[in-house]
Amino acid sequence: MAGRERLIATSDQIVERGRGFRFTVDTPDGRWLPAFAIRYQGVVYAYVNRCAHVSVELDWAEGDFFDISGLYLVCATHGAAYFPNSGRCAMGPCKGGGLQPLPTSERGGNIYLIEQEDATDER
Repeated sequence: MAGRERLIATSDQIVERGRGFRFTVDTPDGRWLPAFAIRYQGVVYAYVNRCAHVSVELDWAEGDFFDISGLYLVCATHGAAYFPNSGRCAMGPCKGGGLQPLPTSERGGNIYLIEQEDATDER
């Protein structure tokens, strides 16, 4: 299903393994969910800001998602670690779970969220 695009950030607002950019996504039932975008190995990835282990936001301070090595996204509450390029659980209490990915597009110095009717459904 084709979706419409919504500008969420400029490309320079999301630096390699730096602070994540927070935004919100709406669900088909009218709820708003916190989300974030990060840049890893030159590519922007976006996820719903919700740990797969327990439904809490990941960042320990606003926008701080990466561990000190810059190799994993980490839940500040329970230490679950996720691969930045897939959102899959790398280690910790998330046990095979993963972050919910959100499709994005980057062009012309901007980053767009591709909004689809089912963009926030569990996969």
